[in-house]
Amino acid sequence: MTVARDNINRINPLLSVVYGKIPAMEKAPESLSSDTKVLHDTVLGLQSKLSEKDHCIEQKDAQIDQLKQQYQHILEQFRLAQQKQFGKSSEVSNDQLALFNEAEQLLDEISNEETEQETVSYTRNKPKRTALPKDLPRETRVHDISDADKVCDGCGNDLHKMGEDKSEQLEFIPAQIKVIEHVRPKYSCRHCEQQGTDVTIKIAPVPVSVIPKSIATASLLSHIITNKYQYALPLYRQESLFKQYDIALSRQTMASWMLKLTPLLNRVYQHYRQNLLQQHVIHADETPLKVINEDKATSYMWVYCTGSDSSNTGDDKNKPPNLVLYDYQNSRAGQCARDYLKDFRGYLQVDGYAGYEKNEATLVGCWAHARRKFIDAQKTQAKGKTGKADWAINHIRKLYRIEAEIKQKTAQEKQMIRQERSVPLLDQLKVWLDKSALQVPPKSAVGKAIGYSLRQWPKLIRYIENGYLHIDNNRAERAVKPFVIGRKNWLFSNTASGAQASAMMYSLVETAKVNGLIPFDYLQYLLEQLPTNPENIDYLMPWNVVLTKD
Repeated sequence: MTVARDNINRINPLLSVVYGKIPAMEKAPESLSSDTKVLHDTVLGLQSKLSEKDHCIEQKDAQIDQLKQQYQHILEQFRLAQQKQFGKSSEVSNDQLALFNEAEQLLDEISNEETEQETVSYTRNKPKRTALPKDLPRETRVHDISDADKVCDGCGNDLHKMGEDKSEQLEFIPAQIKVIEHVRPKYSCRHCEQQGTDVTIKIAPVPVSVIPKSIATASLLSHIITNKYQYALPLYRQESLFKQYDIALSRQTMASWMLKLTPLLNRVYQHYRQNLLQQHVIHADETPLKVINEDKATSYMWVYCTGSDSSNTGDDKNKPPNLVLYDYQNSRAGQCARDYLKDFRGYLQVDGYAGYEKNEATLVGCWAHARRKFIDAQKTQAKGKTGKADWAINHIRKLYRIEAEIKQKTAQEKQMIRQERSVPLLDQLKVWLDKSALQVPPKSAVGKAIGYSLRQWPKLIRYIENGYLHIDNNRAERAVKPFVIGRKNWLFSNTASGAQASAMMYSLVETAKVNGLIPFDYLQYLLEQLPTNPENIDYLMPWNVVLTKD
């Protein structure tokens, strides 16, 4: 609060100077002249002095108001910086905050888990353990008493089995690595050899391989890809893991494999993109990326997605496919999105970045970004105080509550409910925004939040036009998070070709996840099928693939 106190100390001397410079009212003469002209000149002189004083006071009042606004702006920035530095962010996952005390925290949370009632001689709450999957292989171990103990201690007769108690434990079996040795017997004709004629040696063709003349199998490559692009494990760490099995597999070799897979997997990626551009709604976002061998200091990874980020999204048979596509570009220019989306004219749901204006699509705004502005304004308020930001946040919360209720509805049902319930709330909010814009300084935190909402208003209310539209762009923000988490581990890409390969791998992994597939299984399936060069790869699309466990 030192900054705020210094600004107050600056204002107080100024006020004394301001009012000290205003000329004091001269004392009225003890006797007035009887001359009308003299009286007239006296009155005019007094009026002139009074007008000068009023003008001076107005100027000083305006200057005081300006200083107060500057002080309020500095105070808001101070509170916001204090909140960002020391406060709790609502967008930070609790799981991330508890990385180092996970065991202790989970132990403390047992009492908060779902409970069931168990009656012994009294009723108590018992933690309910999630059942282990029934399709896992099971090994039964029977712990029985000896035959000598199967005798009644009272009468000596044999005991009979009246039942049994069962409990389960989960055992982890480390990964197993084996070498597949391909043997191709050669055959020749001994009779032709004896006759001295040409001998045709017959041998089976070389088995189809993902990367010819390499030791990599589909399962090994799938393992490396998922470790890096799903679990954010850099190649140098994977190199150390293979060393534990006495396998010398360098990070350079694994990196070259990733690049060699690019032409093969690009066929699937381009098929994804064709499906994406055929949809009516696309979400987009972008995040910075450092590429060492690029002219620009900062490049960008763009993400485009459609559908949902979960395979369980209701019974709507006309819902779009679940797709997540990444695209590497060395710029954040709006032309990058235009080149990728080509002539797409559907709905494009984005944040307020002006670069998307270059597209021919109909832009849809993001209420999460608008709400975030008011949350920042709320943080600048004095502790325990409420203001306009609180009203806006509560009103936006009502819109989100409607969306939560209709999440499993069809698109037609969503549109109907929004027209009935969301439109009146939006109308109320618009009236409040127009009125509040005239009451608060535009450069204040709440003024900026109101200004953003008003500028984005046509895009913010567009989601009520179509049931397939979302109230915000969180779909794209969630899709870009896996890349951001991975970036914290490997920090940068070395070359543009490596960044493009990463974009493709992330697209395959994340698209598999949103379609309910295990990325390792799906990638292994792709790498087994693609080398056979199938004419039509529709059957390889994740929404058409059904993978069963062996």
